[in-house]
Amino acid sequence: MNDSTHGMALVRRVAAEHRRLLIPLLLALVVNAMLYGFGVYPLSQRVANVAQRDQAAEQELAAARREHAQASGALTGKARASTELTTFYNDVLPQSLAGARRLTFLRLAQLARESNLGYERASRSPTLLKDSTLTQLNIDMLLAGTYADFRTFIYQLETAPEFVIIDNVELAEGGDGSGSLNITLSLSTYYRDAAP
Repeated sequence: MNDSTHGMALVRRVAAEHRRLLIPLLLALVVNAMLYGFGVYPLSQRVANVAQRDQAAEQELAAARREHAQASGALTGKARASTELTTFYNDVLPQSLAGARRLTFLRLAQLARESNLGYERASRSPTLLKDSTLTQLNIDMLLAGTYADFRTFIYQLETAPEFVIIDNVELAEGGDGSGSLNITLSLSTYYRDAAP
């Protein structure tokens, strides 16, 4: 007798003898397969879809939070810039032509003296800026002294709390042969025009 024939006969004999037990087991297996195919698998697909939607919603929420933070930052930045601009207008810039002249007449002459420069002369002329509430005060100064003293003057001018812009610097050799320089400075400052 062949082993495969003998194995089949054995399976038939076991199935015949344990039919009462095998039929409910096979029915339970079929019911389980049907429950999985019609119930569990579709639910697992829905859960997977819900998880994907949750992940997409979390990404959209994170993007919305980033946009909100950027918008809040822009709003905060705008408010801070407005505050700083108001501070600049009120505390840094001279408030009038008289204040700008005081700044340029007194302070620039004092800086020149502290820097050992000869203060030859200065001229000032206001220029009304178009479409602005600011007026520019142009200052042309003629100073005499050494290069080192002039560097000291420039340093003091740039680190001073007064708002003065250096527009142009011209150096020329002094006529006395002592190594001194004649320095022509073009400076400007701004002040708020009192007339609205």
